[in-house]
Amino acid sequence: MRRFTLIGAVCLVFVFGLLTVYAQDSAPAPTKTPTPAPEVTEIASASAELEPLTQNELHILTGNVQRPNGIGLFNNNLYVACTGDSTLYEINSESGLTATYIWGVMNAHTLYIDEGSDRQMHLWVPDYQENNLKQVTRLGMQRVASGLNGPWGITAISDEDFLITNLLGNSITRVSRSGDVTSVLEGLSSPTGIVNTDEHVFVANNGSARRAIEWYALDDLASAATPTAAPTDQTQVLVSGLQNTTGLQLAPDGNLYFAYSLANRGVVGRVNPQTCLENGGCSNADVEIVLYTDLTAPLAGLVITPDMRIFVHTMFAPELYWAQIQN
Repeated sequence: MRRFTLIGAVCLVFVFGLLTVYAQDSAPAPTKTPTPAPEVTEIASASAELEPLTQNELHILTGNVQRPNGIGLFNNNLYVACTGDSTLYEINSESGLTATYIWGVMNAHTLYIDEGSDRQMHLWVPDYQENNLKQVTRLGMQRVASGLNGPWGITAISDEDFLITNLLGNSITRVSRSGDVTSVLEGLSSPTGIVNTDEHVFVANNGSARRAIEWYALDDLASAATPTAAPTDQTQVLVSGLQNTTGLQLAPDGNLYFAYSLANRGVVGRVNPQTCLENGGCSNADVEIVLYTDLTAPLAGLVITPDMRIFVHTMFAPELYWAQIQN
């Protein structure tokens, strides 16, 4: 009886081992192909911890444009200005369906898009190559203002006025929709992206001597009749220690998102701007990484949609990528 029990126990162990090996061998290997991002039903809060996205989680929306540069969003369509063929494309942000919108935008790093009093879409395009501000509608394109100095970023501060960064002029210019031009801030270091809240203007310095996102009072820049000099100390710094910062985006979750570089890789980070203001500025150690890419820095385009999809690309390749930011 004791011998039978021992033999039975050995057999059971042997059978269990075979089943375990079979289960391991028959389990599917992890796929290397990105799967569609799950539906997000809740927008992340400004304090939510984020699991960084990587290149493997980026999906290609389209690869059918030539050296994409400036990018904007309107009614679920992306509008992308391409330096490769001086063409502005309309791209459905979900299907990737791409169509030519207009030719003649030579080199635009950013776009501002709104609905005019005629209830039509208006694109406001700082053309870096031609040093002017263009207005684009379905009816065509016209020059609104000229005499800029390497215009790069644009943000609307009222129904009438924009602020435009001049990368070559190290300055910010206020430009009205009717074409009036006023220099309001000088002494920056190759300023690129710019956005604003009801109280503050955030502007990125791309120059190596001043790697930071700085803040300025909106009322000061909106009312200035003559240019003032940007301070050279740390009093206006929102985020310090950033390399090759380009696009800035204020997102629905209350955070400020920005594209910058880690070594030669393009990445996207975020901070809560109110927290940085209250603490006298944030450092690069306070930046929460949203996206690590294998794309060559700097990233040329950045868009955050209302449903927290992120779109990025470089100016060196035709692919436009997207991913879903989640809690």
